Amino acid sequence: MTTGFLTTQHFLDRFGDRLSASASELELIILPDEETARLAPDVLERIDFSFFSGDLFGRNTRGYFAAAQGAPNLKWMQTFNAGVDNPVFNRIRQRGVRMSTASGSTAVPIAQTAITGLLMLARRMPHYIDAQRRKAWERLDERYLPNDLSTETLVVYGLGAIGSEIARLGRALGLHVIGVRRSPIRDGDPVDEMVTPAQFLDVLPRAQWVALACPLTDETRGVLSAEAIAHMPRGSFIVNIARGEVVDEPAMIAALQSGQLAGAYLDVFYNEPLEDESPLWDLPNVIITPHNSSISTGNEARTAEFFFRNLAAWVRNEPMVNEVL
Repeated sequence: MTTGFLTTQHFLDRFGDRLSASASELELIILPDEETARLAPDVLERIDFSFFSGDLFGRNTRGYFAAAQGAPNLKWMQTFNAGVDNPVFNRIRQRGVRMSTASGSTAVPIAQTAITGLLMLARRMPHYIDAQRRKAWERLDERYLPNDLSTETLVVYGLGAIGSEIARLGRALGLHVIGVRRSPIRDGDPVDEMVTPAQFLDVLPRAQWVALACPLTDETRGVLSAEAIAHMPRGSFIVNIARGEVVDEPAMIAALQSGQLAGAYLDVFYNEPLEDESPLWDLPNVIITPHNSSISTGNEARTAEFFFRNLAAWVRNEPMVNEVL
């Protein structure tokens, strides 16, 4: 029996040979490159499974989800991304569609980006970059000399694959690392201490650095609140590669403006793209990236590994890796 697979020409160009070896009797249904183009209803009916591959992100995301939501016989969707908090994923799952993610595939590049932001802030690089633009030979005022990281504490909220890698790199830099997770500390956890989310506020007075690496849930929405920021030492820093909504953005902006926070590296925001009128653009102590901390040349191959592993499991009706339950 032929099975319909919704994919892209880019994915087939990269992994077509492996796909042919992994599954037989496939009908390849190629998503049009044009975002406004739509597949015919009879074609949508023949789609059994699909892969939201990374080449679609920011290029033809809308076209892909229009096809996926319009495919009445869709049974399984694999995503290249880890987070499936967008309402469109929930709408698809509510139809009984199985969904699996590539959670963990981009943990290393995201963590490296987060630590890059941390180091840039720690070593006051925004000051030097601004001075370079102005061709100004400006050394740091003694009042703003960087502290040694070996004397400071990093709290990592969320100890999944990304948070664990941030914690590991933080310890390598000499930071004292406190992890925040529901489950207790285990052998091999790259942290010096572990606390529960209920104890988050208790450890913040020791936190010169807070890195947010948690999924967006009802529990984590706004977890770095005005109260939480007030608990941090004056002159501390935020690193957010989770979701914009896990932080009280107005409270964070006010704290950056007042000096309660000395700086922030932000890859995610309430509204994306970040609106032109946001004060964050003009704050000299903020580093902004456009929600692409995960980018790396190796990502495509890593996410494809998750897809092919789960394809084999799906064909055999076995449990899949990272299945969303």
